[in-house]
Amino acid sequence: MVVLNRIYTRTGDKGDTGLGTGKRVPKFDLRIEAYGTVDETNACIGVARLSSSGELDAMLARVQNDLFDLGADLCIPEDGSEIAQKALRMKDAQVERLEHEIDAMNARLQPLTSFVLPGGTATAAHLHVARTVCRRAERLIVKLAQGEPVGASAVKYANRLSDFLFVAARLANLPQGDVLWVPGANRT
Repeated sequence: MVVLNRIYTRTGDKGDTGLGTGKRVPKFDLRIEAYGTVDETNACIGVARLSSSGELDAMLARVQNDLFDLGADLCIPEDGSEIAQKALRMKDAQVERLEHEIDAMNARLQPLTSFVLPGGTATAAHLHVARTVCRRAERLIVKLAQGEPVGASAVKYANRLSDFLFVAARLANLPQGDVLWVPGANRT
């Protein structure tokens, strides 16, 4: 159980922060950048939820919880320590749930005839912002995994989530249709 009875600790006043293991690292450490961008993705989804409803909102709520799991996974390096062995880790079941939800949403949509422009409804526009932030988080997680052990499910989840957010944005635009790119439309 998490208990937060003090919000400020002053321990980061000199530019470092603590990982889940207690180890202190600079606030610009790649691991901090990775799970900080996961947190940013979560905040973007929170904004999208202001205008979402029904099953889409329920799926987004599940994703927000998963993103806290992903942050918890990333904040404890897989270094073989006792803390690392007991850490909350992403599971393939979470990735598979996203895949099933993507397939179910996509079954309701027409095949694409062009690239999609970010926009349309407020929900769709916010989900596109979340998608691009998620892609940045994914790039940082992959970069982190090049130098340190990162669970395969964590990498897969970030990759699949950006796909989920793309399809969810299309679903949010279903009543009005996709906003499509028209190549060279303004060249004349």
